[in-house]
Amino acid sequence: MQQTSKQYNQVIEKCRSLYINKLQDYGAAWRILRLPSLTDQIFIKAQRIRQLQQNDTRKVDEGEVSEFIGIINYSVMALIQLEKGVVEQPDLETEEAIELYNKHMAITKKLMEDKNHDYGEAWRDMRVSSLTDLILQKLLRVKQIEDNKGKTIVSEGIDANYQDMINYAVFALIHINEA
Repeated sequence: MQQTSKQYNQVIEKCRSLYINKLQDYGAAWRILRLPSLTDQIFIKAQRIRQLQQNDTRKVDEGEVSEFIGIINYSVMALIQLEKGVVEQPDLETEEAIELYNKHMAITKKLMEDKNHDYGEAWRDMRVSSLTDLILQKLLRVKQIEDNKGKTIVSEGIDANYQDMINYAVFALIHINEA
């Protein structure tokens, strides 16, 4: 499992670097996005990955990697929005936005380590296409919870679903890097 932790950190460092660069380009403009908008952004990326996996031809020269990175970063933004709420104008300085990213990634990595222990790294025997399908399933669950105004009866909340999407996307990127 130490290899998983190291690989996980490598993937997240790449995602964090892109997040920081985009913060410098655009600021925290994403702070105005409501959760359903972030969910839809993630859905678009997951759906594109699925299409790339099913289609023989590509018309845009971007592959699955950039889309999985997008899923991770948009999911972290959603977790930040859950914590801080939506605003009318961007309100985060770069340093605070990075601190929040790091905080939510640390929580999400801890969840991965706990589940990875209990499941015995079963994800290593999964296909990238299955991880994509699981992300899409989590998105459908999140959309339903959003439609239910955030209420669940016996299920995990929205935050746990975003965390699972992050972890599935990291696993997919690890598989892609190993191929």
